Amino acid sequence: MDAPEPDTPFAAVTAQTSKYGRIFQAYLDKSTPFVTYRWAGTATVFVLFALRILLAQGWYIVAYSLGIYLLNLFLAFISPKFDPSLEQDEGMEDGTSGLPTKEEEEFRPFVRRLPEFKFWYSTTKAISLSFVCSWFSIFDLQVFWPVLVLYWLILLFLTMRRQIQHMIKYRYVPFTIGKARYQNK
Repeated sequence: MDAPEPDTPFAAVTAQTSKYGRIFQAYLDKSTPFVTYRWAGTATVFVLFALRILLAQGWYIVAYSLGIYLLNLFLAFISPKFDPSLEQDEGMEDGTSGLPTKEEEEFRPFVRRLPEFKFWYSTTKAISLSFVCSWFSIFDLQVFWPVLVLYWLILLFLTMRRQIQHMIKYRYVPFTIGKARYQNK
């Protein structure tokens, strides 16, 4: 397909949307170091969404879908980028594995499958989209919500148990709680 000529309305729309895309990306880039504020904003949007679901007494499928998606994101966030079980079975090309398994092996830092910023950004987009969907009656399917809650809790329990067993087996901790931090003076 040929590129649009500069005088067409399509070219003007494309130029305008790319301009707004660059502005949005600049704001995203500026927000990167403010982890606490970003997550506080996301938590606020989530509370608004939860209040919307509770007060409207509907859109349980939307909330359930959001819960499944957020669980999937969280699992990717706490998983290592390189799965040690696959590396142990197949072995890497250079003969090293992603995580140390013995005390005398070299320390390798934990690298997440889903980085924190992408986790935050995807979570915020999903909650915002769910909030918008909760204002359209087409997404308000009639379901017996306690079954959805029970099924989600079972899914949460089973997947987290499997993930924790994986973390214990391959001895990695995806969080840096208790790690010494050094400040510049």
